[in-house]
Amino acid sequence: MIRFSLHCDQAHEFEIWFGSNADFDGQKKRGLVSCPVCGSSQIEKSLMAPAVARSDKDRSMPVAPIASDVPAAPVAMDPARAEMMAAIRDMVRQVRSSAEDVGDRFPTEARKIHYGEAKERGIIGKANPEEARKLLEEGIGVLPLPNLPEDMN
Repeated sequence: MIRFSLHCDQAHEFEIWFGSNADFDGQKKRGLVSCPVCGSSQIEKSLMAPAVARSDKDRSMPVAPIASDVPAAPVAMDPARAEMMAAIRDMVRQVRSSAEDVGDRFPTEARKIHYGEAKERGIIGKANPEEARKLLEEGIGVLPLPNLPEDMN
């Protein structure tokens, strides 16, 4: 396992574990990697210092543990960030509980509602970035819900 320090286009920083560099690249290409704070899929790796194991007997400097030897621990958040994440979680729960989940039919249903072909109501579902861009170009307001860390477990 490899831990990547990542950041989104909104300057949110976070870490995610991947099986390999290729796993990260493949998931990013398929749009599966997103910011846990804002949901952006514009993710890049942050500069990291490599963990290098030493072969000499002098262990005065600590050696980074091998990822498979250490269980993943949550990253501590400062109180302001924790409060912000709690507010985001509450907002996402409210949206999800008050909207109809139309799944992959989201672009079609959003158009039907916008053009008066279906009853006006709150909906949530899935749309790829291209579909979302087309909806916005048609004047149909859509916003992504952030993927929270617990959604990814």
